[in-house]
Amino acid sequence: MTVPPEEPRSAAEFPPVTRDRWRELALGVLRKSGVETGSPEEELAFTTYDGVKIAPIYDASDLPGDPGLPGAAPYVRGSRPEGGWEVRQRHEVPDPEAILADLENGVTSLWLALAPEDLPRALERVYLDLISVTLDAGKRTREAAEVLFALAGERRVSAPGGGSVALTGNLGADALADARTAIELARRCVRDHPGLRAVVVDAAPYHESGGGDAEELGCSVAAGVAALRTLVGAGLTMEQAFGQLEFRYAATADQFLTIAKLRAARRLWARVAEVCGISGVSGVSGVSGAAQRQHAVTSSAMMTARDPWVNMLRTTLACFAAGTGGADAVTVQPFDARLGLPDAFARRIARNTQSLLVEEAGVARVIDPAGGSFYVERLTEDLAGRAWTWFQEIERAGGMADALASGFVAGRLAATWERHAAGIARRRDPITGVSEFPDLAEKPLSRRPRPEEAAAGSAGVHYAQEFEALRDLADAQKTRPKVFLATIGPVAAHTARASFAANLFQAGGIATVTGGAVTDPGEIAAAFAAGGAKVACLCSSDRLYAGHAEAVAAALRGAGAVKVWLAGKGEFEGVDANLYAGCDALGVLRTTFEDLGVAR
Repeated sequence: MTVPPEEPRSAAEFPPVTRDRWRELALGVLRKSGVETGSPEEELAFTTYDGVKIAPIYDASDLPGDPGLPGAAPYVRGSRPEGGWEVRQRHEVPDPEAILADLENGVTSLWLALAPEDLPRALERVYLDLISVTLDAGKRTREAAEVLFALAGERRVSAPGGGSVALTGNLGADALADARTAIELARRCVRDHPGLRAVVVDAAPYHESGGGDAEELGCSVAAGVAALRTLVGAGLTMEQAFGQLEFRYAATADQFLTIAKLRAARRLWARVAEVCGISGVSGVSGVSGAAQRQHAVTSSAMMTARDPWVNMLRTTLACFAAGTGGADAVTVQPFDARLGLPDAFARRIARNTQSLLVEEAGVARVIDPAGGSFYVERLTEDLAGRAWTWFQEIERAGGMADALASGFVAGRLAATWERHAAGIARRRDPITGVSEFPDLAEKPLSRRPRPEEAAAGSAGVHYAQEFEALRDLADAQKTRPKVFLATIGPVAAHTARASFAANLFQAGGIATVTGGAVTDPGEIAAAFAAGGAKVACLCSSDRLYAGHAEAVAAALRGAGAVKVWLAGKGEFEGVDANLYAGCDALGVLRTTFEDLGVAR
């Protein structure tokens, strides 16, 4: 007899899912883990390094209210009523062939970190009426802008049907660092180049100084308000001043925080516009002057020099988040950015990352695809609230210029970085290929060094910097430092902790040698002596530690071990210290280098 297949069940046939039911189940799991609490939400929540609370679960009750529509205030869902973004590639040397290769293969906007005298060569084959150009010339911004204006004049670049010059992009002026240049260029743009902006409010340096997402947002709003005061004080109308600003933010591999950060940034700036009386005024390119124009750049801080191939994954996540979060322009840093000037392959992967997301994945087909998510909407609101509080603190300190000069901002960012660095040291914030799953056999890549000015401008923290410094130290030794893993008992008993210990030591460039699946202290001590190591680490199960740890530790001491670690949290005579999940991995590695006689 054939049994007919069961009819598929509709969602309505399942029992309703409620927060109370989730609490009941979560409490059960926590109690089995030995955790007694009355609130699983509080027990499972965590707080970002700059104070934004992330809950373990969200539902409709967490929605903060109507975020509006794309292209309408408060612009949470996007500054424009259509999707898509500029694919903006950065160039630090005047290589017209590389620039042309980018433009012929998906790039739609150029970010030129070049000296003024290099611009004519870099742009010799670029149609300035078709390609948006953003300048990044630092102290020579005025000169660079004049060169761009001259090039446009020579080529008679004009809007369709004649009229004003159709240059688009940004001249890269910094209103905090050089108010005079920002004012002069803003006046010029308002008068002669309505599609061009003069000022960049670059929030990425606050991120690269160790700041959190809310702090980056608060700093950007404070810097933006300072720029408005400068421009309006020089005679521009408030509407004109708003239209001269573009904001630059870092996009990280934490996709939800990046999405929420960009959404929150637009909400914050819309509030500033509201207070300033700007609402629905036509700005550059027909976009409301109250809508923040955003340029998202994949984070420099998250990039690694070791195992740089993993950077491709980081930048893909960051690019996805930037596009999903509604950025107007996105720059993907090449995977070899930490090593020097990118090669042609790295530039190709960077631009193809964006092409894949736009053309194949269709990320740009939907406006604000994260909109309506209980988590994203709540996170957007919480980030905005925390950032606004920080912005108000800066204002009370005298505004952004005074807060920077007094060290107020630097002190706050340094404190956040200290907390973040502690999380990295304990591998609570793992860095794949560096602090986790390092490859000691990797062959380092070499790249041409960056121009001196560009290299100076890239200073900042890197999440991997302390682990990579230890890797460099280990690589510099004539013989690679090593630690002996005293594996006690069968493979099934010791593999998990041996793998954990090996991963930790190798994160500092220290090789590991294994003793084998034995329990006899004499055999283990003989293997240790034959391996030529000075430091040992016991690796086994708690049950086998109880019967063998002290004897093995004593045997290792007798064989010349200067330090005996144990993978786990048990305390035994002869064992000096422990390795465990959440321990200070950097501290362990530095101590091990000292025990091995390697000077740092």
